[in-house]
Amino acid sequence: MVNSEDFINRLKKIMEVHQLTASNFADKINVQRSSISHILSGRNKPSLDFVLKVTSVFEDVDMYWLLNGKGTYPKEAASLPSTPSLFENAQQVSRKSSSSHKGIERIVVFYSDGTFEEYNK
Repeated sequence: MVNSEDFINRLKKIMEVHQLTASNFADKINVQRSSISHILSGRNKPSLDFVLKVTSVFEDVDMYWLLNGKGTYPKEAASLPSTPSLFENAQQVSRKSSSSHKGIERIVVFYSDGTFEEYNK
């Protein structure tokens, strides 16, 4: 279960790091300003839609950290996928299996938070 007070503190930390007021934060994630006010005051709990908007707009925010306080903020640069290396490796693999005429067209990376990224050649 999400501890509301801790969640509020983590939300304030995100706003502080990105130098945003509550109004600017609401505009950036495309929610009503009153929603942010109610969450920060403890009146309302954040919805799943709210959490998903925060993590999609602020890519440095890990959903697990936002909800549970475990993990790191901001996300470590090493944990973010690097697009060029994926295709470099794909080309090396396709060279090794030159006897078959199969090629990689698409790579899909699934993350533990339910999101995914798709890379097309």
